[in-house]
Amino acid sequence: MRLALFQPDIPQNAGTMLRLAACLGVAVDIVEPAGFPVSDRAFRRAGLDYLDHVEIVRHASFAAFEQARRGRLVLLTTKAATSFLEVEHLPDDVLMVGRESAGAPDEVHAVADLRIAIPMRPGLRSLNVAVAAAMVLTEALRQTGGFPSMAPER
Repeated sequence: MRLALFQPDIPQNAGTMLRLAACLGVAVDIVEPAGFPVSDRAFRRAGLDYLDHVEIVRHASFAAFEQARRGRLVLLTTKAATSFLEVEHLPDDVLMVGRESAGAPDEVHAVADLRIAIPMRPGLRSLNVAVAAAMVLTEALRQTGGFPSMAPER
């Protein structure tokens, strides 16, 4: 299981998602260009010291990401008709979130193996991207048995 951030433009959200991935043992792909330098203070502050505990692979473009990608591309989008709760996730799924400001472009929608959405009340646009990533990643890991062990550290 991997989490992919398509051209993230808010450093605090990206940092939060990297912290989430570190805690859950999930690798992260960042498809550039990002809307901030990865050395950005807000990005590092949101990720705290967790950034050293997550595998991060940066891709110079979506084409470079596609060339390196292994597994099914599952796009979280408000434009999908399928609920994330109706999907059978696979252990090698790559869950991708779009830009906070614009979502994912048509080229990403065109190659996604699956497009899923989080059901919401009518008239409301979307959740925060980090919240959406946490909800879907949690369900995907629950289904695939990919959660880290809860055994106490010694």
